[in-house]
Amino acid sequence: MKTTAFFVTLLFLGIFCHAQDLALANLDGDYGYITKTGTWQIKPQFKVAKNFSDDLAEASLDKKTWGFINRKGEWVIQPQFDKTKAFNSGIAVVLKDKDWIYINKKGEQVLKDVATDKVYDFENGYAIIRKESGVGFINTKGEIVVEPKFTKVFNFENGSAKVLENDKWGLVDASGKYIVKTEYDGVSNEYNGHIVANIGERYGLIINGEFKEVPGAEKIWDFSHNAENTYAKKNDKIGFINSNGDWIIEPKFDKARAFVNGLAPVSEGKNWGYIDTSGAVIIPFQYKDAEIFSESGLAPVTTGKEWGFINTKGDLVIPEDYEITAGGFSIFSKNNPKGFIDGLARVKKKKSWTYLTPKGEPLNNLWFENLELFH
Repeated sequence: MKTTAFFVTLLFLGIFCHAQDLALANLDGDYGYITKTGTWQIKPQFKVAKNFSDDLAEASLDKKTWGFINRKGEWVIQPQFDKTKAFNSGIAVVLKDKDWIYINKKGEQVLKDVATDKVYDFENGYAIIRKESGVGFINTKGEIVVEPKFTKVFNFENGSAKVLENDKWGLVDASGKYIVKTEYDGVSNEYNGHIVANIGERYGLIINGEFKEVPGAEKIWDFSHNAENTYAKKNDKIGFINSNGDWIIEPKFDKARAFVNGLAPVSEGKNWGYIDTSGAVIIPFQYKDAEIFSESGLAPVTTGKEWGFINTKGDLVIPEDYEITAGGFSIFSKNNPKGFIDGLARVKKKKSWTYLTPKGEPLNNLWFENLELFH
């Protein structure tokens, strides 16, 4: 019994170590991967590499030929491709002998008979196909699940895909069934159970399959950050609505971002501060820019060119010593987590990158030429 328990423990630890998130880092011109403790899981050895996806990462030793490594740094697919794209749903798109093809995690070509004018990446189990008739989706078996009849589609997100048909937008599920009929001039994916849409200049929510206009709304942002409320524009000012489409904070701000931890950054003129869900100002308007709070209770703010972090009381707990953008890329874009995630925040100072702890200390005192988010 003890032997069995010991084996199970080792197996669990092995799986845990194998699956832990890793961040791509560049040190002295070579790429490797660090753990959230700030130690090298895969020492710098690649001339170029990319983030992990589907437990494999694209890497190259010479910037010419690409292959895929696992989270131990072992070659799972030897370098042999001219270009590669990330694995998703067990399949990757690669360029070999001037042709883009699908491969599996053994490096074998799959889905050879897919009829499409262009080979698209898989995402969340499905890939776009394009024919003269339009665009649709296939599954990982290469089977058509959404007929290629649409003018334009976006990848599946939260179980639905945005589709354009007869100049109108709607949502379909993975079987091609309409979740939202294509009768809107704009529609969001479903976030936290809520869908935003507009018919011409009328903006509202789709509730129980019916469009409910939000009075006076000129634009409504999606519910991707929380399920209770979101921000919306009326008379060229920003306020907040609830999930029923009712105004809960009248529009009076010039800009706004989402509520997290009960506080939302808003601006009046050129200054940013934070309000609570009643609309009361909790942290005064004193910042040049401000971002949403993370779940850990810290938010990035700036009064000048560099950024620091405040707590929910408005105390500056990490000085404004850091940059948070590089080459036009921001860690605050929609597809990237904001500020502190799992106790770490990626920042830049004097051309070097690091992860900060909530105490404002560089993780393991390591600095890098480039540093990506954990995957």
